[in-house]
Order: sequence, then C-alpha cells, then structure tokens
Amino acid sequence: MDPLFCPSETNSFRRFTPESLAAIEERIAKKKRQQAKVNRENKDQGVEEDKLTPQLDLKTCKKLPSLYGDIPVELIGEPLEDFDPYYSDHKTFMVINKRRTIFRFTATPALCIVGPFNPVRKAAIKILIHS
Repeated sequence: MDPLFCPSETNSFRRFTPESLAAIEERIAKKKRQQAKVNRENKDQGVEEDKLTPQLDLKTCKKLPSLYGDIPVELIGEPLEDFDPYYSDHKTFMVINKRRTIFRFTATPALCIVGPFNPVRKAAIKILIHS
C-alpha cells in the first residue's frame, strides 16, 4: 500500500489530556482575537469568510473509515483528540468503541461541576458507548 494514501497511525490517535484542552482553549482565544481584528478592519466592507465544515466521513455515529488505520486496543473507549479540522477550535473530544463507531462529547463541565477528566464522567462515557 502506498504510504502517501495511508495516514500514520501514531499521528492519528492521541489521548485527550488536560494539555489538549488547554491547546484548544488557546486556539479559541486566538481565533476570537483574529476575528475581532478582522471585524475592526472590515467594519464597512461586506467581506465574507470561508467557513470550515465537518468532514462527512468523520460524523458522529458513523464508522471510522479504514483510511485512518486500526485503532490501538488501549485507546478503544478512551477520550481522544478529535482529528477532524473543523473541531480543532471546539471544546470536544471523540471516543471510538470496539465497532469503530465515532462518538463526540463536549469537554465543558457537565452539570457545571463534572469536568471531562472526572472518573465518574469517564465511567458514564464508557457505559454510553458500549455496544
């Protein structure tokens, strides 16, 4: 198989960590600053920006395409960084079950107290994605 058409498995699947969440928050703040700057510059002009859309093959409740390779066994059912560019500045993470089905969850605190790394929330996610 040609290596140009198959993404590296080690680059595709990364655990969702507090550092990942901090990086997402940094990208969101950077995007807001850029948007404010563009709005000030183009206040009088009717300039439209290109909107990024989610990839259709990485939609929630769809199977992970084989193009992304096999998911390592230790990462099945674990929170992963989202590799869809659309979600790079959204506080979300993805979880893939044994059947390679994609689930997305928000990284904001549930019930305003239970963060994404709370053991109770992790257990609830494992129950939700179980086939």
